[in-house]
Amino acid sequence: MLEVGLKHTSELIVNDALTAIQMGSGDMPVLATPAMMALMENAAMLAVIDELPEGCTTVGGHIESSHLKPSKIGDKVTAKAEVTKVDGKKIQFKVSASSGDILLGEGTHLRFIVDRERFMSKLG
Repeated sequence: MLEVGLKHTSELIVNDALTAIQMGSGDMPVLATPAMMALMENAAMLAVIDELPEGCTTVGGHIESSHLKPSKIGDKVTAKAEVTKVDGKKIQFKVSASSGDILLGEGTHLRFIVDRERFMSKLG
């Protein structure tokens, strides 16, 4: 059942493809903010995936997060997401990312439940 408190943790190891240089969001070889945010979104998606109706998934609607500390190539980054509110097809999450005991960023994320086929059919 889709409910407040559902959680998931996703992890990655920072590699060259995830750096600000490679992603075009900066010019240093550190974890790109878009990569950190994508990991947070992944944790949120996976927190609820098993509780959705048949044929449904979630899509991101909004994400807001700080990015407080850099992460170098080789660092393990962990993102956590927890459902804080369910309102019909809207699901709100608290998200955070860390490397060991160091908080890298935290914020909120909004996802919407959608029917996969109907969503894709709107693309023409």
